[in-house]
Amino acid sequence: MIKRIWKLRSTRKFFSNRLAVMALLIVAGYLAIALGTSVFGLVDLDATFARVGPKNVSGFFRVQEPEKQVEDVEYIFNRVDSALRRRDPKQALAEIQFGPQRLIDASPEEIKAIVERGWSYFDQLAESDDLNQDRAALPVIEQLKQTEQSLFAPLTSGQRWEQRINLVLGTDAQGRSIALRAIYSIEVAIKIGLVVAFFSVLIGSLLGTAAGFYGGWVDHAVTWAFTTFSSIPSLVLLVLLAYMFTGSTFEGTLFPMYIAFSATYWIGPCRVIRGETLKLRELEYVQAATALGYSRPYIVVRHILPNASHLMLINFSLLFIAAIKGEVILTYLGLGIKNGTSWGIMIEQSRPEVINGFFWQIGTATVLMFGLVLAFNILSDALQDAFDPKHV
Repeated sequence: MIKRIWKLRSTRKFFSNRLAVMALLIVAGYLAIALGTSVFGLVDLDATFARVGPKNVSGFFRVQEPEKQVEDVEYIFNRVDSALRRRDPKQALAEIQFGPQRLIDASPEEIKAIVERGWSYFDQLAESDDLNQDRAALPVIEQLKQTEQSLFAPLTSGQRWEQRINLVLGTDAQGRSIALRAIYSIEVAIKIGLVVAFFSVLIGSLLGTAAGFYGGWVDHAVTWAFTTFSSIPSLVLLVLLAYMFTGSTFEGTLFPMYIAFSATYWIGPCRVIRGETLKLRELEYVQAATALGYSRPYIVVRHILPNASHLMLINFSLLFIAAIKGEVILTYLGLGIKNGTSWGIMIEQSRPEVINGFFWQIGTATVLMFGLVLAFNILSDALQDAFDPKHV
């Protein structure tokens, strides 16, 4: 009865915290996207590598400067012109695709006539010294863009929505959709965070509880283990463990990162749970359970672990965040994910873009990572405050 009342009061206390409920919804949104990507194929890996438009297109459908508009159209015409010079131009033209956009179903001769008309507009624009300042060039640029659009088949309503989603956050230096890459990266981040945090907290809690409750040689062995591991710089150890998989079938996948992070992140939970267990085993109700003849495993499961669960929750939150940030660091150093897409890869590949003043890719990855980290921190603090037995 007392437990039911405590749980009911704790639940009410949690849901009365509006900030915590908002954080819960945000985290649930991230989890839903990760589940939709992993199970239902919301975004597959191939889609993150597919070209959906010219390079470095700004997001939120911002109007590009005239110079950039001409540059983007020139890229399209060069692609089509190159296909026309192939041995089998019809097949080469059929392979040109930008997301749902495909070329019109016309003969190579008809497409060539459209391209030649477009190049004539380029000849007119070449006379301008600065297209961004030349207002007289705007009508010619508009005609050039209309000529480009005539190369592509009309889109259905569904295809138009698909194209909007592809371009809502712009494209990277290879013309790939930043939005699709960011959405797929959420699944990668959730996987790394959940797997690493779960196994690290599980290993650390079991070893810490055993060391604190049983004492003796068990305590000495566990203490020696986490003292030895903690004496090694964590980043160096992570790099070493990740480098061990170089040349193997697991290189560039998530598996080396699971091992590397779990092998180091268990130290924190182990030390915290050990200290809490040393305190809990001296309390009256634990001493009473021992005097009544209950077995040690029963006391650990029934009394020690439940009263240390709030610390496990805190450590889970901290390690979830640390694993996501660790992936970004290792990937940036070239030791993390190589055969996929993640926030770390997006940040690493955005270095030349930032130099050129293009911040859409690094901004998207940073904002999404910041939102998940902040929401998870707020949620874990609220859960601790509501369900910590000491607050009853």
